[in-house]
Amino acid sequence: MKRLKPKSEFSRNIITLMTGTSIAQAIPIAISPILTRIYSPDDFGTFALYMSIVSIVAIFATGKYDLAIMIPKRDHDAIHIVVLSMFITIMISMVSLLVVIIFNENITDLLNNKSISNWLYLLPLSIFLTGIYQSINYWLNRKKGYKQLAISRVVQSGTSSTANLGFGMGGFNASGLIIGGVLGQIIATTILGRLVYISDSEKLKDIRTDNMLKMAKKYITFPKYVMASEFVTVLLFQLPILFLSMFFNIAIVGFYNLVQRILGMPMNLLSRSVSDVFKEKASSDYNKNGQCKDIYLKTLKILIALGIIPFSILFFYAPDIFSFVFGEKWITSGEFAQILSIMFFLKFVSSPLSYMFYIVNQQKKDLIYHVYLLVSSVLIFHIVKDINTVLILYSINYSFIYILYIILSYKYAKGVNID
Repeated sequence: MKRLKPKSEFSRNIITLMTGTSIAQAIPIAISPILTRIYSPDDFGTFALYMSIVSIVAIFATGKYDLAIMIPKRDHDAIHIVVLSMFITIMISMVSLLVVIIFNENITDLLNNKSISNWLYLLPLSIFLTGIYQSINYWLNRKKGYKQLAISRVVQSGTSSTANLGFGMGGFNASGLIIGGVLGQIIATTILGRLVYISDSEKLKDIRTDNMLKMAKKYITFPKYVMASEFVTVLLFQLPILFLSMFFNIAIVGFYNLVQRILGMPMNLLSRSVSDVFKEKASSDYNKNGQCKDIYLKTLKILIALGIIPFSILFFYAPDIFSFVFGEKWITSGEFAQILSIMFFLKFVSSPLSYMFYIVNQQKKDLIYHVYLLVSSVLIFHIVKDINTVLILYSINYSFIYILYIILSYKYAKGVNID
């Protein structure tokens, strides 16, 4: 058993997070065949639409200062960024509440879905929870609190899944999916918040407004460039949901959402586990040596090894798998998954490694690539009206950019700063 135990701290940290995230991903995936027989494609579509709006607005929740928490050499500076991020979260949540109250009807009409109207009032709470959780997540990541992060992800996933199942059995429609997701956020954020308060209460007592302003100025590139880049990234990811709702119907949104749920959820959780550890180690190595080539290549190999087999299976057999597991009415989701499998694999590999753009302060270049994706994706959805053709072109376009990210990130990791 001692021989099987990973020797490096990096590998042990990845396994710690992967253990928690594997359990977290297994819970909703395990009950998905039940949920797809309880909830309709329309229900999944409404839920997807709500989460899309949350994801887009939540980009502004921290001003993206949460991404800067890993970078300072001193914890004293980093904890000030944490509090700064949380303060911004509170402000954005209050603004979003006013927007929902004033423009509820306009938003509902734009999305072409009346059922989303009442759920928009829950939006500020979801944004608040997302922003607070992200800030705490990066602080614990910096402090190598990987066990706590793993536990929180299991708790969030388990709570949401149990609530989804319970509400579904009780005859709820999309409301069961939405309320379940919010409950998971509340419990996970509360647990992490309590852990940080107990362990770092002394640091929190030393928070000064002038130091917060100093950190805000020092890392101004994050709200200036990264927030715009992240906004475009999330908007790009959610674009199919929004456009499918506007130009097709809510059932098509539901089919696409199941693909995101089944492919995206485990992919994001596993990728994030590797990413959290990679960010800490790569930042540390780069600060010390001016390069982090070794950890980059090691992470690249781990990501390819984790993803190559499952995504290959999906490429060849996704329609049959989805039809058998989730029910005959979900075969359309399997067809979508087959089309998007290569893109999802390349995203799985490139996403953690693209943090190199932040380490070498290439946020502006990152933004340019995302703007290109946004413009090209909008053109694809507007010009092409057949759903399968749209997804094929969408997949090819994204795959090209993900390959470019891998190439550039590797050059940055070697210490080559390309202007």
